[in-house]
Amino acid sequence: MADAADVNTLSFEKALAELEEIVGKLEGGNVPLEESITLYARGEALKARCDALLKDAEARVEKITLGADGKPAGTVPLDGE
Repeated sequence: MADAADVNTLSFEKALAELEEIVGKLEGGNVPLEESITLYARGEALKARCDALLKDAEARVEKITLGADGKPAGTVPLDGE
């Protein structure tokens, strides 16, 4: 497992895959207590990274605008800017 410092450089897919792996290990219940604590902390950092990346992606999503005829007329940023 990589250092906690590298979490901020992971892509969403890599962070999510590692988070799923950690959850599987913790749910399995075969991890010593100290390692469980370390895994949990890493999982929290990975979750925060995934949340941040998702919020960033949502901010970039564009909403389709419809013209008077009901057909797509263009796009505007999701947040209305």
